[in-house]
Amino acid sequence: MIGAIIGDIAGSPHATLRSIKTKNFELFAPECRYTDDSVMSLAICEALMSCQGDYTNLGEHAVRCMQAIGLAHPFRGYGGKFRYWIISKNPQPYFSYGNGAGMRVSGCAYAGDTLAEVKELSHKVTAVTHNHPEGLKGAEAVAVAVYLARTGSSQSEIREHINEHYYPLDFTLDSIRAEYFFDSSCQGSVPQAIESFLESTSYEDAIRNAISLGGDSDTIAAMAGSIAEAYWGVPDALQEQALPFLDDQLRSILERFEVIWPGRRA
Repeated sequence: MIGAIIGDIAGSPHATLRSIKTKNFELFAPECRYTDDSVMSLAICEALMSCQGDYTNLGEHAVRCMQAIGLAHPFRGYGGKFRYWIISKNPQPYFSYGNGAGMRVSGCAYAGDTLAEVKELSHKVTAVTHNHPEGLKGAEAVAVAVYLARTGSSQSEIREHINEHYYPLDFTLDSIRAEYFFDSSCQGSVPQAIESFLESTSYEDAIRNAISLGGDSDTIAAMAGSIAEAYWGVPDALQEQALPFLDDQLRSILERFEVIWPGRRA
């Protein structure tokens, strides 16, 4: 899980108007911070742990945890509809295909024991808000890529699977970088996040690839980082630099989750 969080923190200064088009930048700049991507990723981790192995009511746990933890961490870049959803007394899905679905789902790839179970968990935590087909697909694509990476698939095998079942990865980062712009939809950012991992040669390289595209940098880097962690592992030095950005509550969730489902270290 730390892989997604590092991507979010590193990408946070470069989102929207401050996007960059180079891989040459300070990874943890002074203005870095955790955003809604980290908060909601860890809220889903809390929901998964709350189930204690029985995921029948995972959707209800996801709603409870996202609302409670979201309210405890305001002003972290939540979208307008999601801000309303967090405070709602009767929260309902709102047919979103935003990439909030993809950035928060990586914990499901660790909790699920099979590809089918990972897909089921992804659907349960996504459908409570992002019940648009593209939202569900984007979240599932990220979860599946993380699962394949952590269970030994090669980059070429992951590419083939995503091409066949989710998105045509018929581009390179270099071919789209100059013209790529801010796009917070799943269909406009999940393929780019996955390609950022697929062209990477290390965990850090995946993060730099993702941020160098510009646009919704923190979310693209969070998604790419979640896959890259499962494949490459995260260097201890990067983890040590990132953890102080989190508050005590978020750090506790991360630590408890990784006791149950350890991430990979480089």
